[in-house]
Amino acid sequence: MNQAPDLAILMPERDVEGYLIEPADWNEDVAKALAQEENIQLDGDHWDVIRFMRDYFEEHQVIADARFVIRHLAERMGKDARKKLFELFPYGYVKQACMIAGMRRPRAWSTG
Repeated sequence: MNQAPDLAILMPERDVEGYLIEPADWNEDVAKALAQEENIQLDGDHWDVIRFMRDYFEEHQVIADARFVIRHLAERMGKDARKKLFELFPYGYVKQACMIAGMRRPRAWSTG
């Protein structure tokens, strides 16, 4: 009997909270699966944030603080960028955006 593949088998190793152990294991399919677990349907604005976060991490080897993501969004959206970030990820930047972007869980954090 053929069964659909188990997504958990395809997922990289995660910690007990669901964050990737190794950010280099991330790809867009992983992001889609993580977003699905969070009941988020990724659209262009989500991907803009996620790609900014991934690029920032690649360049600086640290996770972008929410204020940097808000500044990035503000270039396109103006003063509503902070509100937009929390509309995109309603349970929070650390809980959802960082997880979906494949970051390790930040331990000490400023939300911007």
